[in-house]
Amino acid sequence: MFLSINWLKDFILFDLSPETLAEKLVMAGIEVEQISHIGGEWKNIVVGEILDIKPHPQADKLSLTRVQAGEWIFSVVCGASNITISQKVPLALEGAALPSGIKIKEAKIRGELSQGMLCSEQELALGNNTSGIMILSPDQKSGTPFAHALGLVDTIFELGIAPNRPDCLSVIGMAREISAILDVPFTMPEITLQENGTPLATLTSVEIIDTDLCPRYTARIISDITIGPSPLWMRRRLETAGIRSINNAVDVTNYVLLEWGQPLHAFDYDLLSGHRIVVKRASDKERFITLDGDERIMNSESLMICDGDRPVALGGIMGGQNSEVHASTSRILLESAYFLPASIRKTSQAVNLKTEASLRFEKGVDIQGVIPSLNRAASLIAQLCNGKISRGIIDCYPLPLPPPPSIKLSTAKTRKHIGISCTNEVIEQLLNRLHMSVSKSGADELQVAPPTFRVDIQEPVDLIEEIARLNGYQHIPLTYPLARISGRPLAASHKLTALARDVMVSQGFYEAINYSFVDPALLPRLNLPALDLRLRYVTILNPLADGQSILRTSLIPSLLVNLGDNLRHKNNTIKLFEISTVFFADHARPLPIEKKRVCGLMCGLRFHENWSLPRAEVDFFDIKGCVETLLDKVSISNIRFIHDIREPFMHPHNCLSLVADDFYAGFVGEVHPEVLEKFNIDRTAYLFDLDFDFIFSSVSEKAAQFTPLPRHPAIYRDVALIVDESVTAEAVHNAIASFKDKLIEHILLFDCFYGGTISPGKKSLAYRIQFQSYSRNLTDDEINKIQEKLLVHLTKEVGADLR
Repeated sequence: MFLSINWLKDFILFDLSPETLAEKLVMAGIEVEQISHIGGEWKNIVVGEILDIKPHPQADKLSLTRVQAGEWIFSVVCGASNITISQKVPLALEGAALPSGIKIKEAKIRGELSQGMLCSEQELALGNNTSGIMILSPDQKSGTPFAHALGLVDTIFELGIAPNRPDCLSVIGMAREISAILDVPFTMPEITLQENGTPLATLTSVEIIDTDLCPRYTARIISDITIGPSPLWMRRRLETAGIRSINNAVDVTNYVLLEWGQPLHAFDYDLLSGHRIVVKRASDKERFITLDGDERIMNSESLMICDGDRPVALGGIMGGQNSEVHASTSRILLESAYFLPASIRKTSQAVNLKTEASLRFEKGVDIQGVIPSLNRAASLIAQLCNGKISRGIIDCYPLPLPPPPSIKLSTAKTRKHIGISCTNEVIEQLLNRLHMSVSKSGADELQVAPPTFRVDIQEPVDLIEEIARLNGYQHIPLTYPLARISGRPLAASHKLTALARDVMVSQGFYEAINYSFVDPALLPRLNLPALDLRLRYVTILNPLADGQSILRTSLIPSLLVNLGDNLRHKNNTIKLFEISTVFFADHARPLPIEKKRVCGLMCGLRFHENWSLPRAEVDFFDIKGCVETLLDKVSISNIRFIHDIREPFMHPHNCLSLVADDFYAGFVGEVHPEVLEKFNIDRTAYLFDLDFDFIFSSVSEKAAQFTPLPRHPAIYRDVALIVDESVTAEAVHNAIASFKDKLIEHILLFDCFYGGTISPGKKSLAYRIQFQSYSRNLTDDEINKIQEKLLVHLTKEVGADLR
């Protein structure tokens, strides 16, 4: 919000520099984001009084004028025809640079000296009138700097208003706030109404059908108006607030919105069918063209302002083209209403339309300010448009809302919470400065009734906060928090999560933290079948954005989006992981099913580029090794890798499933190229996705035990086995492990060979077996006998022959 200091001083008087005032506002909880000083563009331009006008001897269309500016008199050549003696006009002197780009210096024009220039509105960038010189008020003093005389020099605060303070979204609201902070008098604007038109009851009527969305609707009619440009002072105040001037009638509604914080709307009365107003919900899928020319599609919860036949405004947000005030408008119906904040918020988001009006209505306006702001606007329109205000007012308020309930405030608790020692009288004075009604209800208790414009004051803690900030946060004594050391251990799930995170980081991965809200368009890119659980997502009723409208059912789409973003920024070597929750809809339960997953993704080089490292791309075994390391570090040993493809988005020949006792625990492998293409990724990528809840349930709670290092040497034997190609290395490994000889300590596959001397349909698997005893030295004869028995066992189990 933009706040003009000149406008502010219409209601309160203070003598502080802008910087000092800004500091006090910040200390009271109102953020001043920027301070701007305006009006410097009219330098060396003063108010001049025309003393004499003579024809130019060498030019029929030029005049020679003598213009007084203070103690000085200047000769000026002028070509305008609308000037007369004694007029006050803007005089640009030598050195002035007009906003239009003209630079002023003394010069001879057709042989006559001109020491300045008399300026038009357009040349001063103050309007579009080019018909002649800008004529100023005769009350202006000659020689006064032009910008100061017209109030163009101002300081503008750009404020960041908290969502719970809609009362500060107006000049009056800020004036009321500053008067409380500075403890200076606050004066409301004086409203004078002269009702000299036709009785209002004979001209229109208002009916509220949906009172739950619009409890109060008021209206006045102003007739015989003349539409034209607004006066300079109003245009300037609107411009400094970021609002474009339209015409005098519409500008008044915007002016009062900024001044009072109450949005209003002006209808062309003669364009209203039946000359009446009906407030009701829209029909579902109803179409309506707003003032900006866009067609909006309503839903059945959108509130519409209608006439006798059709909608004429989107309630609380924007009017319609079919009732817009035009240059030929002679009568207007002026609306001032109170709309339910939640309704305006939902409708504004549904139709994707944010306005100054909706911003205020959705946060909550003062329902008691509806009529004063209407009267203020009617008075200004009658004044600026030369109109007549019809006698009477329509105030349709069928079910008056109760006033805000009074709040019991303990002054002892207030002092304890804030940490200050102010008396009950001081607390009462602070609350009175905030326009709250305070009465004593006990020796140490106050009864406080907040005003209707403070919609954020509902509980004692709200009052305590107001007392603290108005008394000054800087007056709260400095204390240090008491740090208590707790002996409570971390939950087992938190420990496992931290361990898994450390394992992944130690392998060169970076942790990704993505939103739980995702775009539903991402899931179809995974080629999921119709009955896949991951398509049972939860839709968010009030999403923050279109691309965040469902709760994610998988971590994979977000990580693939992360990968695409990194590749587009030339970060071509990526290792990302995420440990988080996914959600599945369950129609039998009010809340979704939550599952925790750990997902990792790998793409690019095995090592970051360096002259001393090989330039090799990551492959399937890199990602598989990461999974094996993770499972090993969290003490999971019952997981098996099987070639059982269950995921449609993975490469069918380069993916393994992870199972444990027939439970599907996840998968690891290469992402299908077609899926990568849908995510605009042109590189090979590998990923794994594991059920973290299963991992947690499988971790043994038994404490790890230390095994002493062996004191006796081990014996190693390499065995090359010929087996059928269909026999997996895992099957051979399991066959060796099932031999159950207590001396076999470790089994390692170190070679796999096809072709050459190996018969077709066969392959060679070479294993290194470590034999170890912790109590004695082993002999070669002993190991030879064990090896012979092992070979017989392998022949029986997997059909292996010694190579």
